[in-house]
Amino acid sequence: MAIIGYARTSTTDQVAGLEAQVRDLTAAGSERVFNERVSSVATRPQLRECLAYLRDGDVLAVTKPDRLARSTADLLSIHADLTKRGVGLLILSMGGERLDTRNPTATLMLTILAGVATWEREIMLERQREGIEKAKEDGKYLGRKATIDPAKVLALKAQGLGPAVIAKRLGVARSSVYRVLGVPKE
Repeated sequence: MAIIGYARTSTTDQVAGLEAQVRDLTAAGSERVFNERVSSVATRPQLRECLAYLRDGDVLAVTKPDRLARSTADLLSIHADLTKRGVGLLILSMGGERLDTRNPTATLMLTILAGVATWEREIMLERQREGIEKAKEDGKYLGRKATIDPAKVLALKAQGLGPAVIAKRLGVARSSVYRVLGVPKE
């Protein structure tokens, strides 16, 4: 039996967070730690490699469920796959306790806590949207600055240039040009 760790941070500037995860996973007995700095919604090559590396009797260790999975469904899917393969899941930080899913009670707790974490995230996003709407109403939220000058797009179009050429000349995405022109994408 081997304990194999997986650590992830969302952005490349979160070096300290990644180092802390690696430190904690090593202290928990991880013989090897796969780690990466990538958003959970992006392709995660180190996670894929880590999951392929695990063998029957091994334990996958992570510091928190959100370092491993995108959502409750994703977490439960990964857990189901690990269980089928005879691999345990160890979460080091679940409210100050470790959660080792090699027993049925811990599996139940994982399901409940993952659901609560998803609920908390959805509530936070809802509050964030409400805050943005309020700020817009108050004239305090103006959004990001425009990256494209519609007048320049229309002038280049009047010269007979196509959307791809216009986009290249202005250094913007073609979709931005299409949006200004109000035409469906080619």
